[in-house]
This record gives sequence, structure tokens and C-alpha cells, in this order.
Amino acid sequence: MQDRTYTEDAEPGDDVTVAGWVHEIRDLGGIAFLILRDATGKIQIKFEKDEMDDDLVETGLDVTRESVIRVSGSVEAEPRAPTGVEVTPEELEVVSEAEPELPLDPSGKVDADLSTRLDNRTLDLRKDEVQAVFEIRAEILRAVREQFRAFRCTEINTPKIVATGTEGGTELFPITYFGEEAFMNQSPQLFKQLIAGSNVERVFEIGPIFRAEEHNTPRHLNEATSIDFEGAFCDAHDAMDVAEGIVKAAYEAVNENCSAELEALGLEEEFEIPEGDFPRLSYEEAIERINATGELDEQLVWGDDLPTEAEKTLGDDVGGHYFITDWPSEIKPFYIKDHDDDEELSTGFDLMHPRMELVSGGQREHRNEHLIEGFEQQGLDPEQFEYYTKMFKYGMPPHAGFGLGGERLIMTILGLDNIREAVLFPRDRQRLSP
Repeated sequence: MQDRTYTEDAEPGDDVTVAGWVHEIRDLGGIAFLILRDATGKIQIKFEKDEMDDDLVETGLDVTRESVIRVSGSVEAEPRAPTGVEVTPEELEVVSEAEPELPLDPSGKVDADLSTRLDNRTLDLRKDEVQAVFEIRAEILRAVREQFRAFRCTEINTPKIVATGTEGGTELFPITYFGEEAFMNQSPQLFKQLIAGSNVERVFEIGPIFRAEEHNTPRHLNEATSIDFEGAFCDAHDAMDVAEGIVKAAYEAVNENCSAELEALGLEEEFEIPEGDFPRLSYEEAIERINATGELDEQLVWGDDLPTEAEKTLGDDVGGHYFITDWPSEIKPFYIKDHDDDEELSTGFDLMHPRMELVSGGQREHRNEHLIEGFEQQGLDPEQFEYYTKMFKYGMPPHAGFGLGGERLIMTILGLDNIREAVLFPRDRQRLSP
């Protein structure tokens, strides 16, 4: 819109045209105020009824909340106004009028449940605190990309329509692809390994993944954003170094560049950047510490996956981010390499926030014959993955990597109660629209 001034740029003495949404109207008799809101903030529009054109006053005071208006006038200092200035209007145009009855209140004076908010995301995003989440999300993704580049990684994009799943045919969304069965990809795992095996060496991807899991919890989605890394000539320790660096970079960027957004969320005083190195506990150490707390109904034994209550117990005990390393081979995917001196022990690792798992990774099996054995041990047909396995015949270097849940990272950084609050239009078992 030509000659439009953002509200944050309006200075006393300026003649401006501002445009945005009607946030609030206060009629005090001889004088009235309209609060206009745009992406940068709010500004007060003053109506002195006895000194202004009746039609102008009527238009300004009869317009419904959340209507889109354009106002031209002069800016004056007013210490009592929300932003210290106000506009005396000369022209006011109703660009798009809103219905009087709104499905939710963008001013936040009346609460709405999460389902109503997600059904009306456009209105929901007009709240400062909701917009703040997605401004912070954008900053986190920017910082993550920048940090990956500092780690000498190249950004890639891999297919999201595939012939076979990363870990077989379970938890996959099937689709019809020109008369053939195909699937929405559950992970870029196999493709990023193939690229790491080229001369590119270190790669990352930020993109969607699709999992047909029937979870219905505050921390699971069926379409999520995965932040992936794969690096040639890296082992599990190198990959953990990268994962820790990425998570810390996200926190540091939010702290440095999102002060207004943190204030909108009420986090300006309590936001903390993780300090020190993240502890690295072996799987064996982890289950010993969990069992020692006595918090679980049943003691964990070697080979158990960690249930949610065990993760929470250990998170409370550690008190910050931490890694769990050296998982049993039997509960890690076929592409995770085992330790050379102990085939029962994998190089797999998880990076945990006290609330939940953020990252799963490890060193990959780069030896073709061992990779084929891994397929067979997990009941998978290697021939279905021939496009993948054949490249391991042509000089595949040792490599390692991880996948980091983007929404989980945002959720834990901001202390959100539900992962759906970190997604504009979430997809779960009940939600396919909008």
C-alpha cells in the first residue's frame, strides 16, 4: 500500500496514513478513541466530536472490532496514549468490515480453548502472544540455518513422496502415485546419507515429515518439521557436538533478537540459555539413575525403551538438557552402527530436554554387508531399498547424523503446553482442516 506508515514509525509532527485492524473503541462522550493495530504495534486515533466532521466521527465509531481501516491524519504527542502518540484523523476508510460476532476475541479479554483457536487461526494470530510464538519460530529456524552453515553444512531438500519408508511400511501414509502405491516420507534419513556419501560431505535439511502414528498427546503431530544433519567422516560424538551447538544457537538467537516477543509471552525475566556442556549418560547409566529414584512402579531392565514417566524422572534428576548414548542395538534402527567391540551396543544417542526427547541420532552403518544384515534382522527386504544399498558399494565413508524435532525445540524453548501451539495449522488424528 503506497505511502502507508507502520504504527511504530509514526512520530509527532508527521502526516501519515496508517492501516490495520480496529482493536478497540472507547467512547467517552465528547471525545472518543479508536485503537488501530498493525504488525508493528498499536496507535490511538482521537475523535473530538464537536470539532470534527460528523460523518467521519460516525464512520470511526460505528465500525466493528477487527474491521480493516485506513486512516490519514496528523500525529501528535500524547503521553497518556498507549504508544505516546495519537493520530487526529482527516480521512477514514473502512476497507473490509468484520462481522459483529467473532468466533474468538483477539484482544484476549475472553479466553478461547485451543480447538477454537486452531479453527480460527487468522483471528488467533492477531493476539500479540500468539504472533510472538511464530516470530520466535522464524528466528529459531534462521539461527539454526546460520549455525549449520558455520558447521560447513550445505542445505538440501529431499523427496517427500517415496516408494518405501525409511524403516519399512509401518507408520506410513499411503498415496496413489500415477497408479502405483507410494508413501509420504517419514524421514529424510536414507537420502541424506546418500548425499553425505558424495563429495558434499556435510548436509542439513529443514523440512516436513509425515508419520501415521495414532498418538493423541500434547507432544505428537502427524506432520512435523524435522531438522536433520548428516556428516561424512563424523562419529556419534561429532554428531552430538553439532546437535548441542544447534540447540544452543537457537536459545542464544531468541535471547538476543526476540526481547519484545519474550515480553509478550511473559518470559522476559525467566528465559535462560543453557550453560555448560550437556551431560552424556550411557543408556545403562540412565536406567540406573531412573531406578535409583524409586519413582517408577516397575524397575527398568536392559533393553527397555524409556517410557514418558521415565524420561520425566530422569529429566528432573539431571535438571537440564542431556544425552543418552550407547543404546541397545535391538531397539535402534538398522542403519545405526553398532560398536566395533560389542555388537549388542549401538552408537545411537538421544538428546533430551527435561520434558521430552528432542533428537535421535547416531553413527550410521557404512559397510554394505553389515547394512544388508541389519535390514534382514529387522524383517525388511533389502531389495526394496536397492537405490540406497547399492551406493554403499561405491565408497561410502563413515558418517553420522541426527533428526531434531523442530516443533519440540520451539515448544521446550518457550515452555508451551501443547505442541500444536508451535504450528500454524497442525495435523493430528482429529485435524485435517484448516
